[in-house]
Amino acid sequence: MSSTQEPANGGTLKEKKPRTPNGQYPEPEIISPQSEHRQTFVILHGRGSTAKKFIPPLLEMETTSKSNLQKAFPHAKLVFLTASRTRATLYGRAYTHQWFNGWKMDDFDNRQDLMTPGLHTSCKYVHGILQKEIAVIGEQNVVLCGLSQGCATFLTSLLTWDGKPFAATVGMCGYLPFATQIEEIATGKVADAEDDGISFSDDEEGGSLFEGERVDKGSLSTQAVQFLRDQVDLEDKVGMVFQEIPVFLGHGIDDAIVPVQMGRDARNCIELVGGDVKMIEYEGLDHWYSPAMLDDISAFLSQRLRIHE
Repeated sequence: MSSTQEPANGGTLKEKKPRTPNGQYPEPEIISPQSEHRQTFVILHGRGSTAKKFIPPLLEMETTSKSNLQKAFPHAKLVFLTASRTRATLYGRAYTHQWFNGWKMDDFDNRQDLMTPGLHTSCKYVHGILQKEIAVIGEQNVVLCGLSQGCATFLTSLLTWDGKPFAATVGMCGYLPFATQIEEIATGKVADAEDDGISFSDDEEGGSLFEGERVDKGSLSTQAVQFLRDQVDLEDKVGMVFQEIPVFLGHGIDDAIVPVQMGRDARNCIELVGGDVKMIEYEGLDHWYSPAMLDDISAFLSQRLRIHE
């Protein structure tokens, strides 16, 4: 029989296990609901962190009304995922927990090919977790959340999701991979994107996806989402289910790690492809969350989950 340990913030954490091999995803850390299980929140940390490191500060921070995540949502099971340990080009190919490899944030559009392998495996992993939790509690009761690179990963997972429309998503100080190219396609600026060296070929001869076709505004969002699926090497089909899943994005104006403009770009892209997104910016906040942000997240999720009905 396996044992559990009681964290100071309530709920249960699974017992400590041996380190997961590099390239594999550790078992999620599960915080049990304080009351009857009615919702599940799937939560992704940022690059260089782990679920165990991310849990304490998130659960301990109080809102302006002295509540916290567990008090606000006592019926929620919290599923904290941990990224696999892979080599990070940015850190001299040292191993770190990251959802995908990448380059400098101030030169983000360079070397985007680094992101593809990690986004492919991480999106499939997140999709699998979502399917599992939806089967347990129902899609209307599942929420997907993430911080920084965890936000970038869940946004990519969201836009490539073909399952049932779940309740909501929440991103903190995050961004969207391939945002520049997605915006160019969604706004019909394909020629500009090709001038930047981005290939939209659909065959080995380099023929354009749009060659010989008149691109109409009604299809641009579908083409933009298909481009993202192609970049992360997922199945050749487009699901627009994400348009039924509301998104909350919170971002500190003073964020020096992921500039707030990258959050704005993510919001713009989601809107361009037909998504339902709300973004709030916070003065004086850097690359983290705050009591005010947690207030807004709590209000957003309470409405989407119909907590007070």
